[in-house]
Amino acid sequence: MQEKLGVMLCGHGSRDEAAVKEFAVLSQHLKTRLPQYPVEFGYLEFATPIIRTGLDSLKAQGVTRVLAVPGMLFAAGHAKNDIPSVLNTYAAANGLPITYGKELGIDPKMLRAAGDRVQEALDKAGPGVSKHETLLVVVGRGASDPDANSNVSKITRMLWEGFGFGWAETAYSGVTFPLVEPALEHATRLGFKRIIVFPYFLFTGILVDRIYQSTDEVAARHPEIEFIKAPYLNDHPSVIDTFIERVEQILTGEVAMNCQMCKFRTQVLGFEADVGAVQESHHHHVEGLSSKQDGPFKLESKPHSHDHHHDHGHSHDHDHGHDHTHAPYPHADHPLGPVTLKK
Repeated sequence: MQEKLGVMLCGHGSRDEAAVKEFAVLSQHLKTRLPQYPVEFGYLEFATPIIRTGLDSLKAQGVTRVLAVPGMLFAAGHAKNDIPSVLNTYAAANGLPITYGKELGIDPKMLRAAGDRVQEALDKAGPGVSKHETLLVVVGRGASDPDANSNVSKITRMLWEGFGFGWAETAYSGVTFPLVEPALEHATRLGFKRIIVFPYFLFTGILVDRIYQSTDEVAARHPEIEFIKAPYLNDHPSVIDTFIERVEQILTGEVAMNCQMCKFRTQVLGFEADVGAVQESHHHHVEGLSSKQDGPFKLESKPHSHDHHHDHGHSHDHDHGHDHTHAPYPHADHPLGPVTLKK
């Protein structure tokens, strides 16, 4: 039987309907760019379709092998554990081979997209302040995986040197440190006339809204400094190009994530307890759970009430109170980190 390939785009999901719609638009871009394959998408949680639904659709279309790519900027717990767990479980239960690709990662095309978004902010702000008098703050999502967090710092450095800004800082929206507000307060003390805040995020959502809100709050306390909010990545053409390349790399065998600094596979300073953690999805009980129960984001599955037990410093706007058995994030009590979100 001739092999029929299909593409599965795997996202995290969001309670923000705009974010869910933006991800769906991304899948349409892939369908346009990959007319030779059926393309479906799905989410881990908080939105429909869930990943299993997308896989069911590919199977129903006669696909005999799935090329699955994570809709993630960097490889932290979702890309390393949660999505592979869902895919492996489905593959085993349905006899459908699924080959998993790499995250977007550090890539010249992604840097081009990021540079364009920062340039958009500069163009909108106008030429009144020189780049040497401008400080850039790049904000990443934040994870309990230090390797993923360090990638945000690399993006910061590449943009800093590329533009020639006077200074640059890295902040995070949750889980790790420094969070946005304390990072911006620190930045205000460095003597720059303009501060550009750039959320290095694929899509809008609660976290991006929080980043912009924190920027407004700090700006109100420091009227002597000009604060500029840069747009997030969204469906920049270079982002689409990177996703296409990740699909193509599955076929050429270039799919290995860089595991040299992975906290689940090697002893990373401060995260030794995570080595060898069981690969499991943390989201099976909220698959399809949306902020609304009607319309295109209706519930596909209802949350169940059994208790889970984990504490892995995983505070990216999960309103459910589940717990699993991963080691806790070792610096959850950092004064510039998650504790500062609890007001």
